[in-house]
Amino acid sequence: MGNLLISEPPLQVLPSLAVKVGLNEAIVLQQFHYWLQRSNNVRDGYRWIYNSFPNWNKQFPFWGLNTLKRAITSLEKDGYLITANYNRAGFDKTKWYRINYEKLGMGRPSTQNGSTSNPEWVDGTAQNGSTNTNRLPETTSETNKNHCPAEAEPFPWESVIDYLNQKTGKHFRHTPTNKRTIMARVKEGATEQDMRLVIDNQCREWLNDKKMNKFLQPSTLFRASKFEGYLNQMPVQGQGGGESYGGVQY
Repeated sequence: MGNLLISEPPLQVLPSLAVKVGLNEAIVLQQFHYWLQRSNNVRDGYRWIYNSFPNWNKQFPFWGLNTLKRAITSLEKDGYLITANYNRAGFDKTKWYRINYEKLGMGRPSTQNGSTSNPEWVDGTAQNGSTNTNRLPETTSETNKNHCPAEAEPFPWESVIDYLNQKTGKHFRHTPTNKRTIMARVKEGATEQDMRLVIDNQCREWLNDKKMNKFLQPSTLFRASKFEGYLNQMPVQGQGGGESYGGVQY
């Protein structure tokens, strides 16, 4: 059995912070502070970080998801965490977070090179000094290799699956296989709008066709050899001025 005592870098939190906000909340704040110091996401003069609860939970493996949610919700309710939504897609509800350093009595941090307007930080370091605080694994959304390289926000691949299910009445899941299929097209420059257009185009052509309906699935719609053709599928003018796809008028 491996040594469970100091066999890895310990997670340190100031007792005074734990007394002020609670132990679990202090651990969350310390981790958020670590990422905020390194974030390039500046909005309205503040640094922000973002992640989904399941991805945050990977950084706190010693808690259940509900415990983590309670800690973050408590920090929001008490005003220590401030949230916003800077996502490009309106339906993307991923929360962005920043710490209310003023409420902690620390002054407002600068967005330049990690310097601050107050010499003391949550991790006990002095400005321009070295840190003795260890952090949890670096697995935030901002470092995830599966994200669209051209965008600061994570690509909402799950919403593409949801849109396909909405249009077809099917029940495709948010599986790693479906994610890989979609993200492969994203890496080639496809946008969410492109994918929705492909779904719309092929639904018009196949949805009411018993033989073709089965091909309304991620592996077909977003296949590398087919995607461009589906994307550029153009309607032809049918009799009576309606649009038709594949000979079926809509």
